[in-house]
This record gives sequence, C-alpha cells and structure tokens, in this order.
Amino acid sequence: MLENVKQVTIEPLIRATIAPQTRVFTDEYDIYGRMTQWGYAHSTVCHAAGEYARDEDGDGHHEVHVNTIEGFWSLLRSWLRPHRGISQERLPLYLGFFEFIHNVRKRGKALLHSLIELLVT
Repeated sequence: MLENVKQVTIEPLIRATIAPQTRVFTDEYDIYGRMTQWGYAHSTVCHAAGEYARDEDGDGHHEVHVNTIEGFWSLLRSWLRPHRGISQERLPLYLGFFEFIHNVRKRGKALLHSLIELLVT
C-alpha cells in the first residue's frame, strides 16, 4: 500500500523489486509514465478506449494485458467481502496473507502444511 500515489513514491519501489530492462505491463495511469525513463520496457493497455488486451505481433496471442493482476485484486475483494470492511491499519496483514495463499495455490489441509513449513524455516 502506498501512502500516496505519485511517481516519486512508486519509483523507489519499482527499482527495488523489478530488474532493470524488464518489460512491465500496465494500464495508462499516469503514475507509470516514466517507466521507460527509469530503464524499463513498458507496454500499456488503454482501458478508457475499451482496450483490455492487445495482440502486438498478430499471432493471435494477446501479449499486452494486465488481466493477471486485475484478477488477483478481484479475488482479494471477494475474499475480503465476508469481513464487511477492515481497517486500513490491518489491510497490509490481510493482503500479505492473501498473497501467500494465492502464491502457494493450496487449500484446506494442504495449506496448513505450507504455513507450518513457512513458520519453521
């Protein structure tokens, strides 16, 4: 979570977590406007124009999209809905736990083993 949504805030996070020259896919929100100046290859989709994916080389595969992260946020909203609102203070904890569950892709008893393994190591 960002305290404010500005390029000056997001640039250090991007540099700390994304290797230089990586191709980054985003929507056209202006916070991402300097990605190429910061040393990243940058492709966008324009939601305002009704674009959600783009086939750049004509092979039938839509290389440019942000569907993966948008799907993640959609799943998070559904997961949080039963809580009927949570405090902003606790949101990073909920997000971290949800990210863990999403990444291990295990449910039920299989998730318990992954949690114990994480705690022990």
